[in-house]
Amino acid sequence: MNRILNQRHLGKLLIVVLWGVSARDAAANGFGLPDQDAFATARGEAVVATADNASAIYYNPAGIAQLTNSNVRGGLNSVYYEPTYQPPNSGRTYYSSDNFAYLPQFFYTYTAKGAPLSCGLGVYTPYGGNMSWPQDTGFRAVAISGSLKYITINPVVAVKLLPGLSVGGGAMVNYGNISMNQGLRRVAAPLTNFFNFTGDGWSVGYNAGILWQPHPKLSFGATFRSSARLNFQGNTDFQLQPGVYNTPEQRAASASFTFPLTTVFGISYRPTPKWNLEFDANYTDWQSFGTVTIEQSPPRVNNPLVQNIPVNLDWQASWMYEFGVTRYFDNGWHVSGGYVFNENSVPDTYYTPLAADLNRNFFSLGTGFKGKRFDFDIAYQLGFASKNTVSGSTSSTIAISRSSGENANGTYGFSSSALIVSVGMNF
Repeated sequence: MNRILNQRHLGKLLIVVLWGVSARDAAANGFGLPDQDAFATARGEAVVATADNASAIYYNPAGIAQLTNSNVRGGLNSVYYEPTYQPPNSGRTYYSSDNFAYLPQFFYTYTAKGAPLSCGLGVYTPYGGNMSWPQDTGFRAVAISGSLKYITINPVVAVKLLPGLSVGGGAMVNYGNISMNQGLRRVAAPLTNFFNFTGDGWSVGYNAGILWQPHPKLSFGATFRSSARLNFQGNTDFQLQPGVYNTPEQRAASASFTFPLTTVFGISYRPTPKWNLEFDANYTDWQSFGTVTIEQSPPRVNNPLVQNIPVNLDWQASWMYEFGVTRYFDNGWHVSGGYVFNENSVPDTYYTPLAADLNRNFFSLGTGFKGKRFDFDIAYQLGFASKNTVSGSTSSTIAISRSSGENANGTYGFSSSALIVSVGMNF
């Protein structure tokens, strides 16, 4: 028991140190956060067939076999994003009150001189989200606020099998913390009512990749990240309106989410050493978010809320299509541009305002410098989406919100701006 408690305290300490501000789903499908390096972001994340700095631990672990000596690379992604909501037949627009995110990353690799083996360690957040809506949106009994914090510690190794061929992979040790909050009635006042679930937990998965450059002008890359089932252990808190059940109640509770597998395929074309064009296709199997059950104990006595509460998500698999180009100069500088099209993964049936996913577009520009010992990149990313009108939706937690009659129907919008900086050293 002490060991488990120590693991939880360690996870919370890492969250406090590295993720002082909650991660948000600012540039992603579902809760995915693909922006882990400024050079990659500038290229529209199209780097699986390039992967030539320490962030390859995330993008394609086989890529660290291209590096020499010790490499350290860290960065910070600063994001402003603005999701919006308009109820049906209403001219009013609602905004989420959470708009800023600061997402750090850290990567380290080492290759012994003349050795075909490389190793590395990455610490980053591949998933995250934070959303908080006003109480009078019309979907209060569907969702009010929610947050997901998710950190991955990823040791990897890579082997250079041939001069142009390498493979790599490693373990992903994941810590997550989740919070979901909704009302039990349409309004909060004058009668207090709410239902909350909070929990945290650990999971283990793996990632693997291959990088093959059969010709100086062509390079192929692929990477795979396994699914990881994370059992959030925590509690539920709820209170019905006074006069029915006056005292807030709390129960031990758990809910297991299977975070999806992802796979990326890419091809890089280099017509000259000064140009690198790449196209990647990124598949995420969000179908793993089917029905999640919040299991509570001990049983509730004389209470209308069921003991075990199903949360219907029924998300669908989605693709991200990524294109990037980089122009290299003789003095060590380079400039990059990129584009990403990101498919929606949340269907109307159980649409949740806590994810509010849409078909999104991201454009990016960046520049950087690579010297003998020092390198850096800086990138700007602009995101936007066409309005998405949701109809025919039902609350995902119908066992809780059935009596309210509310749903998530309406029109959703999205825009974002992000500035990401990465700095590296070779020694």
